[in-house]
Amino acid sequence: MIGDLPSRLATLPDPRDRRGRRHPFVSVLLMACSAVMCGARSFAAIGHWARNAPQDTLARLGARRVSVFAVCIAPSTAAIRRIVNRVCPGGLADLLGCDPSGADTLAVDGKSARGSRHGDTPAAHLLAAMTGGGLTVTQLRVPDKTNEITCFASLLAPFDLTGVTVTADALHAQRGHARFLVEDKKAHYALSVKKNQPGLYERLHMLPWKEVTAKFYDRTEGHGRKETRVVQVLTVDDLDFPHAAQVARVVRHRTCLKTGRRSRETVYVITDLTSQEASPQRLAKIIRSQWVIENRLHFVRDTEPFSVTGGR
Repeated sequence: MIGDLPSRLATLPDPRDRRGRRHPFVSVLLMACSAVMCGARSFAAIGHWARNAPQDTLARLGARRVSVFAVCIAPSTAAIRRIVNRVCPGGLADLLGCDPSGADTLAVDGKSARGSRHGDTPAAHLLAAMTGGGLTVTQLRVPDKTNEITCFASLLAPFDLTGVTVTADALHAQRGHARFLVEDKKAHYALSVKKNQPGLYERLHMLPWKEVTAKFYDRTEGHGRKETRVVQVLTVDDLDFPHAAQVARVVRHRTCLKTGRRSRETVYVITDLTSQEASPQRLAKIIRSQWVIENRLHFVRDTEPFSVTGGR
């Protein structure tokens, strides 16, 4: 995969003007990747790594050559920053991300990139997809004057999602998304519903949950709290939502280990998976898989001091 990296990066469009291109585009990206792999966590550190790299290393990375002695010259820190900041983050993820075909679940979620706000320019909001195994598939930047909903289909359209269960938060509990996944992508969905859709939420709330016998209990402890989750599942056939087959009610009871404070949260999840395809236990696992993208992507972006989308 590393050996093929230059050819994959070469398919990205060079964001620079044709005039004044002093350093090869792919070479600059390879230097940035190499520096980050060696521990660089800022553009200054990447520039320092490039300036101090041996001549044979720069040559292997395709650096610019000058004089009759073919001396390799590394780009400046400013040049690296300009190029990396202007390269489409979705393009990089498409080239370096994994293939989701055959995956059990695929989580979709968006988040603003920390440190990417500059003056009047708003922070870059990235919509990403990650498998239940924690492998990033793709991401794209949401245009400033729109939102994640309009980018959902564009994010997933290039991939074979046959048989994959796509999970998403309440923002994406859209009828159009459900039709797109089932009819166009031959995939399944498990979409959360909260009070941002009061009509749908109320219909789910009024279902006969007291009569439910299909339940699953799960208890975990971590991140300074204890959590008990009760998952109840009902089969539905007249719900006004495309291809809906089951509805799950997830009640989360949390206790803070430090303060002893308790809280309760109720979330509803709609899925096209039938009771034969997904038991309460399997649905609980599918619903929990949405947290993978929070823990392995969003959390990392918030805590890492350097991001290729924002950089500090």
